Amino acid sequence: MTPEGKVKARIDKLLKKFKPHCAYRKPVPGGFGMSELDYYGVMNGKFFAIEAKADWKEPTDRQKACIREFRASGGEVFVIVAVDDENGFAELEKWLSVQLTLNVLEIAS
Repeated sequence: MTPEGKVKARIDKLLKKFKPHCAYRKPVPGGFGMSELDYYGVMNGKFFAIEAKADWKEPTDRQKACIREFRASGGEVFVIVAVDDENGFAELEKWLSVQLTLNVLEIAS
């Protein structure tokens, strides 16, 4: 498995903990369109995206533009840069947990 594949595997494991409340897709880059971010999803009606990197690399300029666009539109974007990026994974898990809690509170009211 590639270093980035290991990051994505850890992201997959984390996202699966929040199923069925978390819907997400991992678009497969093709030869015809723009490659953008690695994950797109919705949790409690809130859009999120994730970019996975390995070895503490930065997103490309195209990815940075995509991140700015989604954030400017109110979406949440996470950039996880290594399999041991504990801050990145903790930030994502905290956000997902908050969304799950809000969802439970909305259902209860």
